[in-house]
Amino acid sequence: MLRALPRIGVQVLDLGPGTAVVSRRGGYTAKKMSADAWMVGTKRTSTPTDGWGLHKKTASKLCARHVAGFLTNYEVNCVFDVGANKGQYGKQLRESGYRGRIVSFEPVPDALAGLRKAAEGDPDWLVYPCALGRSESVQSMHLGWKTMNSLLEPSAYGQQRYKRFADDSTTLVRVRRLDEVMDEALEGLADPRPYLKMDTQGFDMEVFAGAGERIDECVGMQSEVAALQLYEGSPHMTEALTAYQDAGFEITGMYPVTREETTGRVVEFDCVLARAASAPTSPVAAPTASRQ
Repeated sequence: MLRALPRIGVQVLDLGPGTAVVSRRGGYTAKKMSADAWMVGTKRTSTPTDGWGLHKKTASKLCARHVAGFLTNYEVNCVFDVGANKGQYGKQLRESGYRGRIVSFEPVPDALAGLRKAAEGDPDWLVYPCALGRSESVQSMHLGWKTMNSLLEPSAYGQQRYKRFADDSTTLVRVRRLDEVMDEALEGLADPRPYLKMDTQGFDMEVFAGAGERIDECVGMQSEVAALQLYEGSPHMTEALTAYQDAGFEITGMYPVTREETTGRVVEFDCVLARAASAPTSPVAAPTASRQ
């Protein structure tokens, strides 16, 4: 019977013939004190890495579920995945059930190799070996920062927070404008309904600017916005959100990406925004609060 209990979610700590600790929650330890005596206690759980009861993985999962629902509700059929790294976001989309087109942009050679491997065998997952920005150019990209590689220099705060920013290796990468590649990327879609996801380590506003007037074609977007500046020249979240809202997007969800362990301050948020008028069944437009 004890062997069968775990199959129905009951945890068993077998102490010997005729003696066991049975619990729905589990997490018990036992120390034998004598031939007929045991000391039973609960396992010490580790403190969350952020120290504030909000686990990064939990926030990430909530954001992924939000995005999956968004793509369905807004009938998105093309996701521009800017700052794709090794294809983690694209794989997450496929795992969540999204079957539309994915167009990924990644300029860093090592990450690009992983991205191409992730996309191989998926005919509707396109890969562009470049970065996106405000203008066509060739720029120096910082390497060695893992998922935080950036076209921008680290700020003083960023250098204090992340030791990886001490690596000063760089490579030259091509930067293109989104509006310049959209026709090619959307080719074959009878009624394109694109969603723009940006995770470019402080460069999102430059990517956004490079969409030009064609940003109006996007039914939604996702941007990593900074409450604390990790990169020199990157905008504060209030500046970024004002620009997105001025372009017709409204916030549908914000999820902490990282926070300081000591103060609890959020460093960055994943922000999901919608062009409400592009919803398949658009609600009556609500009045927009005036900005002073």
